[in-house]
Amino acid sequence: MKNFKHLALVCGSTQGIGLAIAQKLAADGFSVVLTARNEEKLKVSLQSLDSSKGQTHHYFVSDFTNPESVKNAVNAFIEKHGSIHILINNTGGPKSGPIVDADTTEFLAAFNQHLICNHILMQAVVPGMKAAGFGRIVNIISTSVKQPLPNLGVSNTIRGAVASWSKTLANELGAFGITVNNVLPGATNTQRLTEIAKVKAEKTGESVAEILAEMGQESPMKRIAQPEEVAAAVAFLASDSASYINGINVPVDGGRTKSL
Repeated sequence: MKNFKHLALVCGSTQGIGLAIAQKLAADGFSVVLTARNEEKLKVSLQSLDSSKGQTHHYFVSDFTNPESVKNAVNAFIEKHGSIHILINNTGGPKSGPIVDADTTEFLAAFNQHLICNHILMQAVVPGMKAAGFGRIVNIISTSVKQPLPNLGVSNTIRGAVASWSKTLANELGAFGITVNNVLPGATNTQRLTEIAKVKAEKTGESVAEILAEMGQESPMKRIAQPEEVAAAVAFLASDSASYINGINVPVDGGRTKSL
């Protein structure tokens, strides 16, 4: 398989884990499609992608707080450029806080942003995957699908729903050569993690650096992950080498999750 003939759509790909995934897939020879809501950042990110193997990279603007706009944007892209064969679902998580304090609107917003947008993108790309007899869907979720995390009530709830959706989808699409898997990052050096640390710092009086260090100590490896380490797992699941891996959750957390 010549990777550049297979388009890989990476969501939330202007920073953090999403950008690292896009850069890794491009380095592996895939043509990559970036999407996020900030066009200027998309243009900058596009320039960071390897194109030395003949790849052609693209981007389109989408706002995951507006599912209908996501639907219109991805369908317009496919109509113009053709089928997408690899879909990386990735978007920022809901704000932190105890579940008992969460407003019902927070659940609805997170459900739309994560599960509904994932579903819209899946429905847009699956016909092309079926026609090619090849497809990879990788959802970036959280280790909370195995072990709910403190002070992330809305996120824990919605992430679990996405994991169940993904497993159901894997069962339905496997016969067409399409695999569906989840990568579960633990504490990773991203803007999102820094924001969570800032919230905790305001409550405890500790510095953000101290809290991030404490998060790293929760892992047997005594550090937090780098986005590139998560990207490596995603790239493997997107590759031909993972053709018989389907319907699983892969924690990339240095062993922090206590369950099997």
